Amino acid sequence: MKLKQILALAIFTSVMFSCGEDKKVEKVESEKVEKTADFDFNVEQFADIKVLRYQIPGWEDLTLKEQKLVYYLTQAGLSGRDIMWNMNYRHNLKIRKALENVYATYDGDKKSNDWQAFETYLKRFWFSNGIHHHYSNDKIKPEFSSDYLKGLLAKTNTTLEGEAFDVIFNDKDAKKVNLANGVDNVLMSAVNFYGPDVTTADVESFYGKKTSPNPEKPLSYGLNSQLVKVDGVLTERVYKSGGLYGEAIDEIVKWLELAQGVAENKAQGDALGLLISYYKTGDLQTWDDYNVAWTAATEGNIDYINSFIEVYNDPAGYRGSYEGIVQIKDFDMSEKMSVLSENAQWFEDNSPLMDAHKKDSVVGVTYKVVNVAGEAGDSSPSTPIGVNLPNANWIRAAVGSKSVSLGNIIHAYNNAGSTGRLKEFVNDDEEFELEEKYGQVADKLHTALHEVIGHASGQLNPGVGETKQTLKKYASTLEEGRADLVGLYYLYNPKLQELGLVDDWKSVGKAAYDGYIRNGLMTQLIRLNLGDDVEEAHMVNRQWVSAWAFEKGKADNVIEKVTRDGKTYFNINDYEKLHELFGQLLRETQRIKSEGDYKAVSDLVEGYGVKVDQAIHAEVLERNKQFTGAPYSGFVNPVLVAEKNDDGEITGVKVTQPNTFEGQMMRYSKDYGFLPTEN
Repeated sequence: MKLKQILALAIFTSVMFSCGEDKKVEKVESEKVEKTADFDFNVEQFADIKVLRYQIPGWEDLTLKEQKLVYYLTQAGLSGRDIMWNMNYRHNLKIRKALENVYATYDGDKKSNDWQAFETYLKRFWFSNGIHHHYSNDKIKPEFSSDYLKGLLAKTNTTLEGEAFDVIFNDKDAKKVNLANGVDNVLMSAVNFYGPDVTTADVESFYGKKTSPNPEKPLSYGLNSQLVKVDGVLTERVYKSGGLYGEAIDEIVKWLELAQGVAENKAQGDALGLLISYYKTGDLQTWDDYNVAWTAATEGNIDYINSFIEVYNDPAGYRGSYEGIVQIKDFDMSEKMSVLSENAQWFEDNSPLMDAHKKDSVVGVTYKVVNVAGEAGDSSPSTPIGVNLPNANWIRAAVGSKSVSLGNIIHAYNNAGSTGRLKEFVNDDEEFELEEKYGQVADKLHTALHEVIGHASGQLNPGVGETKQTLKKYASTLEEGRADLVGLYYLYNPKLQELGLVDDWKSVGKAAYDGYIRNGLMTQLIRLNLGDDVEEAHMVNRQWVSAWAFEKGKADNVIEKVTRDGKTYFNINDYEKLHELFGQLLRETQRIKSEGDYKAVSDLVEGYGVKVDQAIHAEVLERNKQFTGAPYSGFVNPVLVAEKNDDGEITGVKVTQPNTFEGQMMRYSKDYGFLPTEN
């Protein structure tokens, strides 16, 4: 499970190429050596996107062997980049190659409004790894005409035609992931996990017939395959060497084998060996064996996430999106925050869950603050700020889990923004001052509690199936909301001060509650167009948590809706009672998960999390017009440059920073474009 940054506010049929692309890449990607002092976190802003950069603290303290390991793992992650593009939509790679060739070779008027609109569209396309918005899932609408694009294609000798051209401008495949009620969610989702004629009923029937060899250790069926119909028969196309995406997977394996050769210890090397075997065979038992080994491999300074993991992009909740994150342990912060994993059993024992839903023994929970050294696939450019894996419930219960907070990513977010929006939406000076003084520590703690305690807590009732089967399309938002509620419940608790994590638990808790309610009921709405429903899993969960608490607390005026000078604010009058409400909702969400109560989760999510108060939404959008900052942020990655001797041996790895977003995107396509345009 991954936790996305809540807001970066507070804080082509065939393609033919002409020459000239390499020269363009060299021109726009002029890299500079990373410097710590006066580091500029901002790269550029366009549309609703702000692109940032991040540093890698402590890089020079790593041994050469450790630097090699990071370098190889980063290269492995990037080698699978095209997989995510193709997963997101079947025509993405065709479109990308055509648009990039236009960008690299067009020598016409680049000051016209049409060209500026083309550049903006391309940047948005890059940022989202395809034609659908990375967060809303809506198709990105170009602000140039189809005739203009036809002209650009003709002038640059580039071919893009048929459905791949038309889909840029028409209404077909409008949503990457469609979770709306009253429609066939699989059939109406453009994500390329299923053939165009596969329905939700097909998926449920196909996997309903699957039986794991050990029912107590259910395999993650569907995780690493595309489900299609061949002559009317449902068939899985497995992602593996020699299978679907094999060209890119072979590159991933090449770099993972090099990484295994410089592993820090046997456990880490053995885990890498199992991951390599999984990529070669596509065997889901090997995937579980790998996850068990990876979870237990806790020693060392370097760790990684690599493969088909999170299921947010699958409307049926089976298929994992490709991603890669390479991370270096932040020793100081990890030591300070290790107290959470050390006390995981206390948190479980003292939670408001029903006794039957509590774990008697919370095992193998590890937590680290890490510094990211590179990201790819579903984690880039838009990145999580915290991750808890593995996702299989039985592995969590029997072996444990790893939780990380991405420290340097959070640091970059916190140092690249302004306080203007905050002042606009807080109710009073006290709320502003609490956020200014305690907001960052509250955010960090919520991320930690969400990942370490939240996702590791609770258990399913005996005989209850996995949530993707019982809760279906609501599984992801229910799980994220449940983990949020664990964090919220304990953020307002003296235990945090007792553990030495805060010096004023009430103030930290108040800041956390203020920020969550303010965001869940108001400020996150700036990410939506007026009239839209809330659809992204994390946004949905923040709204249903906040809206439920607001409604249930009305009798006691726990959260007050304030109107002043024509503006709406939400003010928390009773933090203690809000804490109790969060506990009640946590108890209920765990019951829903433990019992697999589909009707209850549907009522909760549809009743509180999807529909938007249109008057408040219109007001929020109007109040937000004064601010120029973009509502979404993401990152370019540092570039790791391997320095070699005459024998080709790596003698050092230098960290450089890309000057431009487009430079990095063009270089990535050139260096890591391993898949054909049709797969």
